[in-house]
Parts: sequence; C-alpha cells; structure tokens
Amino acid sequence: MKKVTLLTAAFMLSLTSVAQQKVLTLEQAVLRQYADFRPQTLANFSWKANVNAYTYTEGDSIIEVSVPSGMPKTVMTLELLNRLLSADSIPALKRLAYTWASENVIKVFSAPYLAFVDVGLGKITRRFTIPEEAENLELSPNNTSLAYTVANNLYITDAKGTPVAVTTNDNPGIVNGQAVHRNEFGINKGIFWSPGSSYLAYYRMDETMVTDYPLVDITQRIARVEPAKYPMAGMKSHEVTLRVYNLSTHSNIEIKTGLPAEQYLTCVTWSPDEKSIFIATLNREQNHMRLNRYSAQTGELMATLFEETDSEYVEPQQPLAFLDDNSGRFIWQSRRDGWNHLYLYDVNGKLLRQLTRGEWEVTNINAIDLPNGKIYITATRESPIERQVYAVDLKKDNITMLTQGAGFHNALFSPDCKYFVDFYSSISIPNRVNLCTGKGKIVKNLVNAPNPLASYSVSLPELLTLKADDGTTLYGRIIRPVNFDSTRRYPVVIYVYGGPHSQLVRNSWMGGASLWECYMASRGYILFTLDNRGTSYRGSNFEQTIHRRLGTIEIADQLAGVNFLKSLPYVDSTRIGVHGWSFGGFMTISLMLRAPEFFKVGVAGGPVTDWKFYEVMYGERYMDTPQENPDGYSTSDLKQYVKNLKGKLLIIHDDMDKTVVPQNSLTLLHEFVKSNVQVDFFLYPQHEHNVMGKDRVHLIDKIIRYFDDNL
Repeated sequence: MKKVTLLTAAFMLSLTSVAQQKVLTLEQAVLRQYADFRPQTLANFSWKANVNAYTYTEGDSIIEVSVPSGMPKTVMTLELLNRLLSADSIPALKRLAYTWASENVIKVFSAPYLAFVDVGLGKITRRFTIPEEAENLELSPNNTSLAYTVANNLYITDAKGTPVAVTTNDNPGIVNGQAVHRNEFGINKGIFWSPGSSYLAYYRMDETMVTDYPLVDITQRIARVEPAKYPMAGMKSHEVTLRVYNLSTHSNIEIKTGLPAEQYLTCVTWSPDEKSIFIATLNREQNHMRLNRYSAQTGELMATLFEETDSEYVEPQQPLAFLDDNSGRFIWQSRRDGWNHLYLYDVNGKLLRQLTRGEWEVTNINAIDLPNGKIYITATRESPIERQVYAVDLKKDNITMLTQGAGFHNALFSPDCKYFVDFYSSISIPNRVNLCTGKGKIVKNLVNAPNPLASYSVSLPELLTLKADDGTTLYGRIIRPVNFDSTRRYPVVIYVYGGPHSQLVRNSWMGGASLWECYMASRGYILFTLDNRGTSYRGSNFEQTIHRRLGTIEIADQLAGVNFLKSLPYVDSTRIGVHGWSFGGFMTISLMLRAPEFFKVGVAGGPVTDWKFYEVMYGERYMDTPQENPDGYSTSDLKQYVKNLKGKLLIIHDDMDKTVVPQNSLTLLHEFVKSNVQVDFFLYPQHEHNVMGKDRVHLIDKIIRYFDDNL
C-alpha cells in the first residue's frame, strides 16, 4: 500500500445536529456557490490612486478607509450615483460596480455609456458612448480615448463620441484588435495602448488560409452552417502580425516580425518612452523563442535581446515589467532553469541578475517598490498547493516571506507599497482579510469570515498526499459523505482534469472543489480528485513528462489514486466512477478504455478523443505534429480501445463547441457502433465548450443521475 499522509482540516463541519441543518439543493450547489455561499469579504476592494486609502462596497454604498487608522466613511451611494447618471440621460445601475480612474474619479459602465464620476464634486466629468455591438474595450492610460472592435475591425473614439476607424477590412478572414493564437501563450487581448496614449498597437490575424470547421446553428427553421476557423494540429495555421496606429497622424505601420509567417507573437510590451515595442516571437515548433525590440515609428527590428530554447517547448506568457526609473531595466519571467523565476535585464538584453531561484515558482508580480529596492511577488515557495507573498531584494539575493498562515494568500499593495491587504483562505479558513505593513506586520484584521455552509448538512473537503510510481509526491482531495460511517463501504466518483495549465487541488477554502461535489457527497458518494504529473506549478520536469505521450503518465498517476482508494476499508472498490470535462473528458474515456478493470461508470464531457482533431497551438506544444509524432498520436487515439469497455460510459458534447470540436465525440461513437459496443451519448444544443447558465443545473443533474443509475 502506498504511503499516504492526510492533511485533515483543522475543523470539520459538526454533524451532530444534522436534523436541524438545512439540506443543500442542486440549484444552490450549481448556481449559488459564489452568490449565497461565498465567504464574507471586502467586496469590490480597491486601492485609490496616489493615496493610501482603500474602498469596498457594503450594500449600496462605496466605503472608503484611510490607512493605517482611518475610520470608514461613505463616499458614494447607488442612489446618488443613479441620480447623477439619470441627470445625464445614462441608464441607472442595478448594483454598484466601479473602478478608480484617479484619486477622486470612478469609472462606471451602464450600456451604452462609460461614465467618469467625480465622487467628491458629485458630477459626471466625462462619458463615452459605446456602440451596442462593440467588444474588446480598452481605455487609454490617460482616460481620453476608448478603443474597441466591431466585428473584425478596430475603432477609437473620444469623449465627444466621434469614432475613428483604425482598420476597414471587409474580408471576414482578417481579424483586427482581438486575441490571437487561440488565447495561448498568456494572450487575453489584442489591443495595447502605449504608456502616453499616443499610439495603439494591435494584432492583425489573417485566417483566410485556415480551414472552416462546420458548426450548425439549429435556431433557424432550416439549420444554417456557422463555420469556425479551426487550425488542427499539423495543418495550416493562421498568420499574425502586429500593427501600430499613430493617433496624431492617423496612420498605421506594420511591425516587421518577418518570416516564417506561421510564428507566435506574444508578451507584447511598450517601452516607457513609447519609442519601441518588445515582442516574444516563438517558432511554430515552440522550442525557440526570441525576445525582439522593434521601432514603434518604423516597425524595423532594432535588436534581439536574448533567445531561449528547450528540447520540449518554450512557453513565454508574461509581458516585460519595466522598472519605473528611466533606467531601461525590466523583469522577465522564464522557466529556463526548470522553474518559473524572475530575471532582471537592461534594455540592451544584458542579464543583470537572476532575482529568484529554487525548486518553486513565481505565480505573480504584485508590485515594484523602487524607493526601497523591493519586488513583491506571490509564489509556491512553501508548498505547490499554497500561495505566499514575498519581498525580493533587487540588489542582493534576499527573499522575505511577508504573509502568515499556510494556505492561499492574495496581496493587494497600496500605491506606495507601505501597506497591503491580504486576502487569505485555507482548507480550514473560509476567508481572512488583514491590513498589513509592507514588511508583513498585521495592522488590523478586517474580515474573519464564518463558514458560510455551517447551517447546511454538507461535508467539507480534506487534502491528502500520496506517491506516484516513481516516488513523486502527488496532491489529492477527498470529500466523504455526510454522516460518514467508517464501517460502511461507499461508492467513489473521481473528478479529473489532469492536463497542463491546471491545479484542482489547493490549500484554499473548499480545497479547490466546486459545491456540486459536496452536494454529490451528501447523496452518499465519496468524491476524490488528484493532480497528476502534467499539471501546473510543479516545474518543467513535472509538467513536461507528458510531452509527446498524452494519456500515459497521467493515467498511471490517476491509477495510483485508485489504488489508494482501494486501500481504504470504507471504499467499495467495485463501485468506482470517473468524470471530467475537456482534457478531463479525455482522461475519463482513457481511464474507462485503457484501465477498464478499475472503473464501473464514466461520464466524459467535451472530450478530446483524437489529438489530431485538436488545435495547432496547444496540441503541437504537447504532442508535436501528427507527422512528427505518429506513435504518440496513435497511442492516445481512443478509437483503438473501444472494445475494452466494460462499464457504463456517457459521453456529453456541445453542438457549438469551438474548443473541442464535436468530431472528437462523433468519430469515437462511430467506432463504438462499428465495434458493436454500447455507449450512451447526450448533446447540448446551442452551447459551446461546457454548459453554463441555468442549463448547467440540467447538466449536473444528468451526470448525477447517471451515477445514481449505474454506480
């Protein structure tokens, strides 16, 4: 039996008075987790600009507190705000939602307007009229111009409401100002304002050469094909360039990123002086990255600052973080030593020093405090399943932990970094909010949230560790049934994801679990989750071991979890089920077909079933192309294993899935039919990759019923 260490919660929900406790409904578990059962916190917390004061919302009021010892005061109410908006013919808000534009001015969005409201003067100082069809809104740093897209073109408008067309393409295959490369490489937008608001950089994506994938809109009387551009692994991909628009001359230039056209452009960063743009260019093979500097005026390549290579893959994801001292120094994040760490460079590409090192990963840069020579980060230094906050010295090898208590910490620093507010939870602490000095001393506890599920008959998760077959430590989560009786034997449902860019198990409130898992446990199931090798925040070796062989190491680790479960006297080893979505759907079917002796029931949602049907960027990073890795693609192709099915399997897919196209499920179903193997299937019409909104209740109900009927 594998050695297992249980990290039991410091407190368990008392079940001695279950009869007096409320019963959680399915609708509550699915739709109300973050509304009714979110632990108490400081809602809409924000530091004000340029001053040491923070705000949050309480009911229908914005509350301001000066630090360290200021008393709370109301600076705006929903009633007053709506009066101001209505006086300017702007629709009223149903609830308070705002961000600070400056020390006394908030931004509020009430379609079709973006309004700037001076809370001190009680007046609207500026507003933008936004077209109904506008998307991808990006406000300039000086708050005077608003960029947005309509369809595939990019526009800029000022507060006077006069839109200027930055692009005028009528070819539907040319996309401007939107995220590219299918949001891989940390890309989440396609518009980049320069620091002084003089220029606007934007992606231009040419998809004309990419195959149209036929999705069908059934809302028409005669169903209509709605094609989606979908570049599959090994096939022709789109071509991306970056362009710069000059607001004073109304002219565009193209950044000359050169050939090959099929390369990835990410980490787009303006220099503080607006004279140059930095871009990480990555080859299609994703094993060679160049950090290049280009002229923002001519588009010419000025210099390659440095290059990074890796035998598996390089994955640049973070833009440069410049130090605000006119020195040209910046911080670069890289996994070049096997762990995500910080490197200090000058603008010419000279490495000044490695700022962090060790077998742990930086997950976020929180703030840069130049007067004191500090960078504040969040990292996994204490444990992969924790997040702590640290101060890193810019000049010497010195790192100091600022936060207290094992768990997940999220620190928001004041403008001068003299204070931060620490939002903290763990498996046993729902939420604790502390005001701290920049050195980590707790000044005041602001929130100590009670358990929001205390009045409900539910079990809470516990964390555990076990060993993979090579001795690697793996982290898991278990939820036992309400009124757990160790003398009984319970069925188990394994909830799995298992792919890169994921971490399902963490030392935070609920352990990373969704409330529907607790609901399922209340129906008599044990719920179990394990983060296998290939998942995130454990360094390159842990993640890259799956390279070119998806569905092998991951299966081995999940089976280590199964063997652990079978060792527990209260687990019915003949009644083990598995469920997951997307990569988790792939894992579910893989486990059902490649380890059929262990599983009685599986429910797979949105599954990849053949990696040659998946997109270029993600698929080729982890599998290379089908031409380069035929054996890897063949081994992971689930069609060849259909005759192994012993248990009951339900496959669920969405008919408008643009992430994992329905062909994955349909080709597998075709193989089941040809092999005369019975399997169940359900299609969710008019949903994309997963089922959200009120229909999600139907989805979770279907999943639970399938386990109820078959497990």
